[in-house]
Amino acid sequence: MTHKIAILGASGYTGAELIRLIAGHPNMEIVALSGERKAGMDMAEVFPHLRHMDLPVLCKIEEIDFSNVDFCFCALPHKTSQEVIRDLPKTLKIVDLSADFRLRDPEAYKKWYGNDHAALEQQGEAVYGLSEFYRDEIKGARLVAGTGCNAATGQFALRPLISAGVIDLDEIILDMKCAVSGAGRSLKENLLHAELSEGYNAYAIGGTHRHQGEFDQEFSKIAGRPVQVQFTPHLMPANRGILATTYVKGDAQAIYKALSEAYADEPFIEMLPFGTAPSTHHVRGSNFVHIGVTGDRIEGRAMVIVALDNLTKGSSGQALQNANLMLGEEETAGLMMAPLFP
Repeated sequence: MTHKIAILGASGYTGAELIRLIAGHPNMEIVALSGERKAGMDMAEVFPHLRHMDLPVLCKIEEIDFSNVDFCFCALPHKTSQEVIRDLPKTLKIVDLSADFRLRDPEAYKKWYGNDHAALEQQGEAVYGLSEFYRDEIKGARLVAGTGCNAATGQFALRPLISAGVIDLDEIILDMKCAVSGAGRSLKENLLHAELSEGYNAYAIGGTHRHQGEFDQEFSKIAGRPVQVQFTPHLMPANRGILATTYVKGDAQAIYKALSEAYADEPFIEMLPFGTAPSTHHVRGSNFVHIGVTGDRIEGRAMVIVALDNLTKGSSGQALQNANLMLGEEETAGLMMAPLFP
């Protein structure tokens, strides 16, 4: 069966990444692409690297005939996404790549995003889209909320350790290095080449990054009590990739064992040999996650280092992985491409 796919917000980085991935999917056909500010344009004009593909012309959302659509990826900005999804057909299966449905508590959403939620009914039914940990719920879901790319990276490091009880929950530091594509395609002064290149800076310091809300929600749920991690993201002058260095208090060998057991059967997560650190270079353009563990010179402390591609496993690849689960496809379909190197 060929599933007819619509992508809303196809003129952004995550929309383009979805198109690239779906091109290699055996059972998906793109039938509609929206791009409000670029409606009427061919994708070859917006993303020349996709000019070899036979794709629909970009249109406005209201021009799409959803009776001809089996599945919808929503790659729209935060706040816009909830307003659009609220009015889509109630039978349509959707993966949302924005932040609008990640937080279950409406008050938590308001705290982190500064406005009341406009689609509370849909927020209540949304399943959190970290595929490896919500697989069964995702299979039966109509609406799945893709995680934040930083949030996914930190959770791959920490969820199994919290579940196994092998780390001190009050001694967790997340140091995250994030590529510039995570900030989206809109023009921003601080992201100009002259202001970004040859530099490296922390941002959203002091626990103000919005993905902190996902950490609070998910880690506290696992632990059964409040868990707050120290999290500082840094903007690095690279196009793709996230590298998270997580500092924890616990036995390094026990930590390595817990992660290895948790991910033993996961097709996209690779545990590196003990003491080996991953690199964003080795996961670029792929849906793979590389995880390394090493002990510290301070006894009883360890570091867990995670690398993934923010546009693929951190967003669009994860979205396609979730769609495969929702549609009864092989979970790995369209996603087993090797990383790009160098």
